[in-house]
Amino acid sequence: MSDALLPIVLIFGPLDPSGASALPADAITCAEQGCHPLSVLTAVLVQDTAVTETVEPITPELMDDQARCLLEDMPVHAMKAGPLYTTESVSVLAQLVADYSNVPLVVHLQRLPHVSVEDEFDTEETQAALLELVLPQTDLVVVDHTLLQQWQSHGLLPGQSLETAIEALLEYGASALLISGVPRVGNERDYLLCDEHGQKARWGGQTTDPILDSDGLLATVAATQLARGVEIPAAAERAVAIVNAMSGRQFQPGMGGRIFNRSRS
Repeated sequence: MSDALLPIVLIFGPLDPSGASALPADAITCAEQGCHPLSVLTAVLVQDTAVTETVEPITPELMDDQARCLLEDMPVHAMKAGPLYTTESVSVLAQLVADYSNVPLVVHLQRLPHVSVEDEFDTEETQAALLELVLPQTDLVVVDHTLLQQWQSHGLLPGQSLETAIEALLEYGASALLISGVPRVGNERDYLLCDEHGQKARWGGQTTDPILDSDGLLATVAATQLARGVEIPAAAERAVAIVNAMSGRQFQPGMGGRIFNRSRS
């Protein structure tokens, strides 16, 4: 029916002008999953499929104003947070999530790009703030296994094993973790779901070459499922199935990485 309310997902993320990731890609994913996307800009990128040249973070005041304008106008059923580039923007997100604590939150933890303006914001400080302020309010964290290893080597997370990293993230307060790229045998990689109650589920992944922002797709699909009232284990399973299916729909439009073919043709 034309006036039936669609599930609404509020996405925090940068504008990737290549369309390979972040807000443009997430909006398409939401629509494909039968949800209406709302967006709050966290940064404007100068980026193609090969490299990120510049990151211009949005002011925290503008980010807060845009989010509250949307939240006060429409019933948001889930939120997804992508890259945040300053501690101030992390603080804004943390306060927004606290004010709307009934709305499920999916956080995609990822590497921040090394660009010429990096000295203008402290990457490790921003990531630490995200762990301390936002993870305690997060329903599902999506993160790559390699990033966890990198954070452990840099001291952002303790220990050296995957189990230690999982324990640390859950101790921050996240309800559940969906980890991609977990080694199995040879070049095969799995998805691993762990929750605060010790429950685990594991699904096989594709062995194809990496596709740009595959974890972004994973997090966005999970958010659309939570917006529909689906429980976390089923939402994660649906997200994994979509990413695996989409891995057969990819192309390389430029000189950089391969991206998802999101067209219906």
